Amino acid sequence: METSNAPQVPATVPTMTIERFSQLSGLDEGVIQGHIRRGYLPTIKVGRYRMINVALLNAQCLSAEEWS
Repeated sequence: METSNAPQVPATVPTMTIERFSQLSGLDEGVIQGHIRRGYLPTIKVGRYRMINVALLNAQCLSAEEWS
């Protein structure tokens, strides 16, 4: 099992790097990049970095549950 030196970030943070989102979701970074390009995953630019907007994604998922 590979050990990472990166701090363990919970999934409840408002933004997350693409790399960390990949680790937590189990999806390849390329798949995540494709979802971002297609508008499936909300992002926010922080400085020169593109971050997954986990807070908005969570709100969208909760809103979608109300309609299903």
